Amino acid sequence: MTPLRQRMLHDMQIRNLADNTQQSYLLQVSHFARHFRRSPEVLGPEEIRAWLIYLREERKLAPGSLGPTIGALRFLYRVTLKRDWSDEDFPLPKRPVRLPVILSQDEITAFFESVASLKQRTILMTAYAAGLRVSEVVHLKVTDIDSQRMVIRVNQGKNRKDRYVMLSPRLLEILRLYWHEVHPRDWLFPGEMPGHPITRSAVGLACRIARQRSGIQKPITPHSLRHAFATHLLETGTDVRRIQLLMGHRALSTTARYLRVATSTVCATTSPFDLLPHPEPIPPAPAAPEYF
Repeated sequence: MTPLRQRMLHDMQIRNLADNTQQSYLLQVSHFARHFRRSPEVLGPEEIRAWLIYLREERKLAPGSLGPTIGALRFLYRVTLKRDWSDEDFPLPKRPVRLPVILSQDEITAFFESVASLKQRTILMTAYAAGLRVSEVVHLKVTDIDSQRMVIRVNQGKNRKDRYVMLSPRLLEILRLYWHEVHPRDWLFPGEMPGHPITRSAVGLACRIARQRSGIQKPITPHSLRHAFATHLLETGTDVRRIQLLMGHRALSTTARYLRVATSTVCATTSPFDLLPHPEPIPPAPAAPEYF
């Protein structure tokens, strides 16, 4: 490990960045240095610009995929190397605004019925019932389920924040059935490797298989269940601020985007087309003459 890599790692550890973020940043800087075959200490804004152009034009990365690269380079040069560079030296492409595709409650039901494994079905039901990220649901422990207070404790979710979410009475019944079948000890959803939880990729695979079995045409990932959780709460009248707390969003604006897809918002206004008088019916076309 080079001294620069060690120093950057220590800077991230001091600031208590998430382990995944630390690994991602080190990997991004390593790719950047290998591309130019020089230490990042001797590279500058021109090389950063050329690297981003290469990723967009040659590697065909989407604008949203460049975020980790720019975040890593900003941390390296501003924090570790203490370069007094502006945001313009780390050009961030504008990301297209895309709304999530929301599953209806009937589609959620059909999807769950298509999950063959009790363990996988319980994982996905927990993700939807509590609005959890896939990284949060796979890292749940048996002790995180508090049936006395009817809450689920999420330990060190995104941005290293703890929070509590509701424990649905119906989900509690399913979790008890699952516990009697599997008897997990530490991790609520243990993986194939002893002492480790189930992997996110395993949950994603179960999602893809269940989608194929269900015949649902909409894209479905574990995060789709989180989107559906927030949207369905909005549609039943839950306050946006309360949903923000349940979802663990730092900014209310992140939660408010679900207002754009909730039917209670989109369909609450009458279209002016419905206020128009009904037009006269279109007369049928005259029958063609018969010649034979």
